[in-house]
Amino acid sequence: MKQITFITLLVSVLVLCLCVLPAAAVLQEVTVKGTVSAISKEKNSLTIENPLQYGCTYSSGGAPACSYTAMSESSLTGTVPSDSTYTLFQTGDTVVATSLGGAGGTWITIAKLYNALPAGEYVTSLVGDPRTIPTPLVGDYALDVTTIPDCTTCYGTTCTAATSHVNVLSSGTRVLEKTLGPRLALTYNGRNDGSRVEVTFVKGEASSATCAGMAGMTGPQPVSIYIINVVPPVGFDQQFQVTPTPAPTPVPTTVVPTKKSGSLPLAAIGAAGLGAAFISCRRK
Repeated sequence: MKQITFITLLVSVLVLCLCVLPAAAVLQEVTVKGTVSAISKEKNSLTIENPLQYGCTYSSGGAPACSYTAMSESSLTGTVPSDSTYTLFQTGDTVVATSLGGAGGTWITIAKLYNALPAGEYVTSLVGDPRTIPTPLVGDYALDVTTIPDCTTCYGTTCTAATSHVNVLSSGTRVLEKTLGPRLALTYNGRNDGSRVEVTFVKGEASSATCAGMAGMTGPQPVSIYIINVVPPVGFDQQFQVTPTPAPTPVPTTVVPTKKSGSLPLAAIGAAGLGAAFISCRRK
C-alpha cells in the first residue's frame, strides 16, 4: 500500500512539473543593428543586412559594458509589428530592431536611427515596444510607458492591455502625463525649440500579476505596440557636423638669385688683360 502511495505521489509531481515548465519559459529577445535591405508588404516582412547583435558584459561592482558585435548571419528577416512600418521605414535606413524568440523571425520593435555614429546615435521613429530598444530618443527626450491590464482577458502571465499610462520626459523632467486607450495618441511640443514628440498606443498586453489570483505566475513577457515620432530641436544636427581641418599654409620659399651678372664682367676683364699682355710681349 505504501509503494502504491509513493508511485502515485511521484506521478503527481511529474505531471505538475510538466504543467509548470512551459509557463516558466520567458521568450528570448534579441536586439540587433543594421541597414534595411528589403521591405515586403506582401510578405509582411523587413530584412536587415549585416546585423550586429547588442549585448552587455557585467563585472562585480562596475557598470555593465554594452556594445554591438558582428553576427554569423549576413541578414535577418522577420515579420513587422505594424503596417505603419511601411510608411516610416525604407531601404537604406539604419535601424535597431528587437525580435522575439531568437534572432529574426518576429520583429517586436523597429527603430530608425538619427546620426548612426557610435558617439551619438538617437531614435527618431519607432514602431513596436519601446522598452526593448537601448538607444535613447533624439532631443534628450524619453518615454516611460506602463500598460494597465483588463483582468477579464488574462491568460497565464499576460492580459489584454486596457490602457497605457504614458509619461514624456525632457532632460529627465516629466513634462506630460496621459493615459491612452488603444489607437489614441498624444503630442508634446512645449519646449519652443521646434522639437515635437508624438506617441500613439496601438494595442498591447499587460502583466497579469496585479489581477486577482494571477500573482506569482511566470511565463512569456507582455508585448505592446506603439508608434513614436520625435522631431529634433532646431540646430540639433550641428553638434554632429565635423569641421574640416584646414590644410596647413605653405611656407613661402625665398629664392636668392645667383649673382652671375657680377662674375661675368670680371672674367671678361681678366681675359682682356691677359690678351693685352700677350700682344705687348709679341711687340717687344
